Amino acid sequence: MIGFLIKKTFFDLWDNLFRVALINLGFIASAAIPIFIPSFLPSDSILGLAVFGIGVLWCVIYLAAAALCLRSLSDYGTFGFGDFFRHLKQAWLPGLGMGGVVCFLAILGSVAIPFYLGMESLIGLLLGAVIFWTMVISLLALQFFFPIRARLDRNLLKVLKKCFLIFFDNPFFCIFSLLYSLVTLVLSTFLAFLVPGPAGMLLYLDEALRLRLLKYDWLEAHPEANRRKIPWDAILIDEREKTGTRTLRNFIFPWKD
Repeated sequence: MIGFLIKKTFFDLWDNLFRVALINLGFIASAAIPIFIPSFLPSDSILGLAVFGIGVLWCVIYLAAAALCLRSLSDYGTFGFGDFFRHLKQAWLPGLGMGGVVCFLAILGSVAIPFYLGMESLIGLLLGAVIFWTMVISLLALQFFFPIRARLDRNLLKVLKKCFLIFFDNPFFCIFSLLYSLVTLVLSTFLAFLVPGPAGMLLYLDEALRLRLLKYDWLEAHPEANRRKIPWDAILIDEREKTGTRTLRNFIFPWKD
């Protein structure tokens, strides 16, 4: 399943390279707001802090809208500029929700962990470790926040619940997905984050969720089956047929087929 997931993500990325690059370009422009604009304002000013906070929230809202667009690519479709602006109207609430959760975790990590470790006691060490691993698990689970919001539910609490359900049922898959995203992020630096970039990471996560949901459809149809032995070869037959295979010539000169 992992091999096919990487293959399909690459195919969809290649087929929509221009659209993915445009989404990444928009995100780079958005990220410039909280990164660069506060540096031109007086240090420690309320205005600078406000610009930084608004800029970060806008970036999160932007990613929420991008996830809704990229869902179309996972479903063998496409999207246009009109689709992005339409999705943007739906993205501000989950974007604000996700931004609030991220801010809470950031404050928790930057304040609570140093406080408990500063107690220099066994209890403080244990509490610090609990918070640390809570943040790690939250990171692994919340990476699927935008894809779940795009595919499964619009209710913020239900989306958060499903993030953690996905993690606890597929912990190693979530760890692999996070590592894949980190590798993608590193590779993106060589292409100025235009490709694959944040959009490529979101595309992979949506592809991953979409294929992983096929597992639950199969389990629902076969309640007596062993959850540890999922017949991915049988489940992915239709997906493999739709995705197909390609040669290097197909990638470079697709119009010659």
